[in-house]
Amino acid sequence: MSYDVVVFLIYLFTLLCIGVYFSRKASKSPESYLLGGRNVGPAVTALTMQSTSMSGFMFLGGPALAFQHGWYAILYAVGDAGGGIINLSVLGKRMRRMSELLGALSPIEYLEKRFKSMAVGIVASVIATIFLFAYVFAQFLAAGKALESLTGWSYEWAVIIGVGIIIIYTVAGGYLAVVWTDFFQAIVMLLGVAFLLIVGFGYVGGLSGLNQSLGEIDPSYLSIWGKDYVYYGQWGVILGSSLIYMIGYMGLPHVVVRHMSMKSTKTVKSATLWAAIYNQLFAYAPYLLGFMGIILLPNLSDPEMVIPTLAYTFFPAFLAAILLSAVMAAIMSTSDSILMQAGTILSRDVYQRYINKKASHSRVIFVSRLSVLFAGVIGIIVAIIQPPKVFDLVVFAFGTLGNSFMVSYIAAVYWKKANSTGVLCSMIGGGVTNILWTALDWQSATGMHPFLAGLIISIIGMIIGNYFGKPPTREMMELFEEAKGPRRLPKQIEKNIAKDIGPEARAISEYISKGKLRYE
Repeated sequence: MSYDVVVFLIYLFTLLCIGVYFSRKASKSPESYLLGGRNVGPAVTALTMQSTSMSGFMFLGGPALAFQHGWYAILYAVGDAGGGIINLSVLGKRMRRMSELLGALSPIEYLEKRFKSMAVGIVASVIATIFLFAYVFAQFLAAGKALESLTGWSYEWAVIIGVGIIIIYTVAGGYLAVVWTDFFQAIVMLLGVAFLLIVGFGYVGGLSGLNQSLGEIDPSYLSIWGKDYVYYGQWGVILGSSLIYMIGYMGLPHVVVRHMSMKSTKTVKSATLWAAIYNQLFAYAPYLLGFMGIILLPNLSDPEMVIPTLAYTFFPAFLAAILLSAVMAAIMSTSDSILMQAGTILSRDVYQRYINKKASHSRVIFVSRLSVLFAGVIGIIVAIIQPPKVFDLVVFAFGTLGNSFMVSYIAAVYWKKANSTGVLCSMIGGGVTNILWTALDWQSATGMHPFLAGLIISIIGMIIGNYFGKPPTREMMELFEEAKGPRRLPKQIEKNIAKDIGPEARAISEYISKGKLRYE
């Protein structure tokens, strides 16, 4: 057995140990199993959010896009670098407060209770289940391709072994196992790309040498318009490419659930700092490695294998071992979170809500575990069949989830008068637009990215639909104000006090500045 495979097997065993360790804590209550008891600290919150967001796309799909189109691909990295910061800053505190006030244990239950609508819960559950499955299938596909290439195992066994480990520790340890394995895997991902990037720059002569070589091969690689200037003048594509990861994370149920599980609202400030540092160190590296592949691997047949091929062609064996773990860390950290969220939706939002309203705590946990197992087995079967490329499937599922939920999550905590009709129009309009725009390739005809088109329709749907629905109840209006955070005095009183004492405050300030005040 080769050195790198041994290191990887040790890595998998470590993940299993984490799952077993948290298995006892997970069974205490549905809140413990589904949200970790709302007791997750800032560093773990930030890194699990980032590793969950970035997925196998960062080691397969992202570098492939860079390999095919050059510096155009960096637009996705620019969005990714700021995505976690925006997500935490916009939703963090208010969603944490609101979810606890509502007693919601899942992002879908959160929307249903916030807008007091069974229809919202049903539509959200259907959209989330379908496209979370599509998203996780892309991760399983990535796992199979990566393990087949890096270990020499057959593709089928690579999928079964890689996905099997994910299913075991997710079923056993629940949410806490997921966030702590994600935290560990985020560190492995960062170390993996850091080593690869340092060695890679040595081969291409640094960033200046990289750009010089790209320009000599094809000057269009250096433009933001893509190879052969395929997106020239299409600002809708350029803007959409940046926005999809910059703001799209706020629409992913398996990502925004991290807000709900934080220890307190005070966690947000430190978590944002952690996310900012991690993103700047990690987000750009896979794309830069994709650029290096253009120079070092001109005859590569499968662009999605650019990073693994670079590692095994040019880098020392110990780096290849780290890479194997880093690639799988990216895939597994997203897969476990999606599986966990799918299990939560099926157990909490479907089973307990519509099938067995009197289900006990242990029954809900059992159904969640069974759902994770079921989703994992179906995912293995689909991955073995091999659907479309990782990049295409991830961007499609990501965009549809983002367009379906992002506007609703933001409106839930920032628009007091938002109602269920507006949310339904936003979810359905945004999601369907992204699906049609992608399936019918309207991007080519309009010059607009599917995510941007879906975002516009989602916002319009929320605004127009809100005129036709019932206004929120007085109780919900009061809950909305409470979710904003502590306020010592009513807003109007604070405003009047500031107005009354303003002149006196300025007079005192001028008096002191002139040195006329003396202390006895």
